[in-house]
Parts: sequence; C-alpha cells; structure tokens
Amino acid sequence: MANQLKIIHAKLILPSQIMDDATLLISDGLITSISKNDIDAPLAQVLDVNGNYVSPGFIDLHVHGGGGYDFMDRSVEAFLKIAETHVKFGTTAMFPTTLTSTTEKLIETLSCYEKAEKINKKGAQFMGMHLEGPYFAMSQRGAQDPRYIRNPDPLEYNKILEIGGHLIKRWSAAPELEGAIAFAKQLKNYNILPAIAHTDAIYEEVIEAFDNGYTLATHFYSAMSGVVRRNAFRYAGVIESGYLIDDMDVEIIADGIHLPAPLLKLVHKIKGVSKTALITDAMRAAGMPEGEAILGDFEDGIKVIVEDGVAKLPDRTAFAGSVATADRLVRTMINEAGIALKEAIEMITATPARIMGIHHHKGSIEIGKDADLVVFDDDINVKTTIVNGDILYNKLSPAFNPEELINKI
Repeated sequence: MANQLKIIHAKLILPSQIMDDATLLISDGLITSISKNDIDAPLAQVLDVNGNYVSPGFIDLHVHGGGGYDFMDRSVEAFLKIAETHVKFGTTAMFPTTLTSTTEKLIETLSCYEKAEKINKKGAQFMGMHLEGPYFAMSQRGAQDPRYIRNPDPLEYNKILEIGGHLIKRWSAAPELEGAIAFAKQLKNYNILPAIAHTDAIYEEVIEAFDNGYTLATHFYSAMSGVVRRNAFRYAGVIESGYLIDDMDVEIIADGIHLPAPLLKLVHKIKGVSKTALITDAMRAAGMPEGEAILGDFEDGIKVIVEDGVAKLPDRTAFAGSVATADRLVRTMINEAGIALKEAIEMITATPARIMGIHHHKGSIEIGKDADLVVFDDDINVKTTIVNGDILYNKLSPAFNPEELINKI
C-alpha cells in the first residue's frame, strides 16, 4: 500500500499559474496528482492548509550554518542541526558550504558530510558540498580567513578530489589566479561546477573563465570587482561581466542588507528570474538571537557581531556573513524589490534546481517530481515543510489520517 499524503485547500504555486483551492496527492514521496477537484485517496493522510500557499521547497545553493552550528565545526551533529534549523524556514534542499581552511580540515568536513547525509531524516536534504575557497584574491577576501587564502595547487585539490570528489557539486574560486583555469578543467572532469568568487578579475579574464566552466557568480556583488582603473585605463570587472554575459548565472544574498533594494531591482531587471538564484549564505547565527558569534570553525574561527539583521566584523568595517533564512529572501524580494510572488519563488526553487542540474526531480510542483513542499501565508511565514513526502515541520493543525479513524471504529 502506498504511503500517501493529500493536501487540500491549497494555493498551489505551479510553473504556469497559481491554482486556488487545489488538491495535491503525494504517494511514496512523489507528487502523483494535482487537481482543482477532490482526489480520491480514502486512506491518504490529509493536510488542510486552509487557503495558504503551497510552493516547491526552497533550495539553498550556498549556506554555511544556522542554529548555532557551522559546517566547519566538522561534526555530524553540526550538519544535522543546521539542516533541522533551516527546514523550519522552508528550505528542503541545501548545498552545505565551507570556508577557506586547511586541506586536512576540508577533507574532514567532507567526511562528516558523507556520514550525516546517510542519517539526515529530520532536516533539509543534503544535495552535495560546495567548497568556497581557499583559492581567492586576497584583496577580495571579505571575511574569509587570510591565513588560508592561496592559489590553486594541483597537489592539494587533486588530493581533495580523489578523496571526496564524488561529494562535491560546486567549488568557488577566483578565476584570475595562476592555475585557476586548469583547476576548473579538472573540476569539470568530476562533474563539479566551478563558480567565480572573491575575485578581482576583469572582463577579459571572466570571459576566459566562463568559456572554461565558471558559469556561476557566487554571491553576486559581494567580494568581487566592479569597474577598475589600471594605469589610467578603465576595465569592466566581474559585476559588469555578469551582466554582459547573458548565460552567466548569478546568486544573490537577498536579505536587503548585503544588497539593498535598488541593487536587487537591478539584478532582477538585467539578469531576470531564470538566471538569478536567491541564497542565504547563512552563518551559524541564522535562526539565533543577535549578539556575538563565530564565523567558521568554532575553535578557530573569526569573532563577529550580529546586529541589524547581519553579521559584521568586530570593528564594523564590513559584513561577515548573513543570518538570513530562506523565507526572508522571498519576503525581501517581494516587499523591497517589488517583484511578484511567483517570480520570487522561482528564484529560490526552479532556478537553483536548474543551475545545479537537479531540475528533473526538484524545483517545481509537477507530477513525478519529489514532494518537497513548503506551506506559507501571505507574509511568507512558513507553516509546514515537507521533504520527500515527509512532514518535517508543521504549525498547522495535525494532519488527519483516515486509517487511524478506521482502526478506532
């Protein structure tokens, strides 16, 4: 007998429309039926969402932590707690992200990921690791620890790839560094997406990088060059390159702070919904009260201050990470960037799914796809999160199970 869940009285956010008062049936973790009418499934568990929206689950391409934990803590507990924290805010799939570190710590983090992935049943699903660094431009390090920033080293990255290449789905680096193009070519041999990050590249370097696989700009605008002047001549930087290269994907920290409303509007106007993914880039303080926190490894990380809805370096000269959750990103794009709900949802569901090549089974509400869903109200307050058909977070009335009633009679 199939394990079934029927969602009723939903505003379903579908690829082509928002369907009012709709019904959706999930069987064994997959979406099996969508209808404006009732669906005959007498033994299905029933969840009445009372006219709230039901959208595809949010997919976070870039997240470092939450709930007081960071992936660089290098513990299975940290991985699980972060996933459990973000599922409460609608994230159903995530790509755990590292920071600049030693080779040994990166390998240890990958080992923890592999162990946690097998037992993660209560949180957002792990879709593969994202290594952010350590191959960055020192001038664009941001809050990345300068002790570990270096140029791509084949002896190092090949060792990491041989041990954990099957776990890595994306690796962010500065493409202008010596050896960065050869590095990208090796990543492609492992089906890993190279991404541009923490970089002082100019347009000509970005074009070469794009042609060699660097097709995604990591946290667009943050820690990357704009127009630069060299020997009196102006050159387009990575930001201008991201706009000029039509097929370049970008991701943005849409918390309204890393990028204020005018820049959110500009990215939306030029790159559009289908080329822009919303990310939290959240550090350990996401979902926690404001105050002091640690960016990265709890034992060896950087002390930061969380205030005004963002993490800052202690001297307050720069941001030191986001504390955003996925629901906040959607809310910000609607309220501050002025875009439609359906577009904001696409930017955190279908677009990231396409960028990471998981769109065949995630990222939209369609028959045959994974039942990753989030229920929220008009203000994007998350009420229920469902991952692979399992209700992992629920603030609505408990789902009704007809089979339980039958057994009582």
